Amino acid sequence: MLWELNLYVMKKTNKEWRDELSDAAYRVLRESATEPPFSGEYVDTTDAGAYLCGACGTELFASDTKYHSGCGWPSFFDSTKTVGTRPDNSMGMARTEIYCKKCDSHLGHVFNDGPSPTGLRYCVNSLSLKLEKKGE
Repeated sequence: MLWELNLYVMKKTNKEWRDELSDAAYRVLRESATEPPFSGEYVDTTDAGAYLCGACGTELFASDTKYHSGCGWPSFFDSTKTVGTRPDNSMGMARTEIYCKKCDSHLGHVFNDGPSPTGLRYCVNSLSLKLEKKGE
């Protein structure tokens, strides 16, 4: 696909995003808000499938990379190439934000305290995800 080569990035206005997303999803995906810990739909989900971007539907994580970290948000030890990273110095701390490369939506943050084989913990807001269950 062209967008995988960085030749196509989805561009929408704030009004278009507001019309398509719930208020809560808009705050997380477009304004980088964080949902409260242990409140998200996918925190304890163990269903097989693919986790897609809640804004544009791009595949971000495979269910076999999801694990229970106890942090209160869905956690993954690896991502697809469609998840980008950038520095986030908001809230008085240095972190690494993760975002969807196709639509530039905020997903959460990545930390270096995850399990093998990567040692990473992609800490993701459930509101930024949509689970496509295997076989559906």
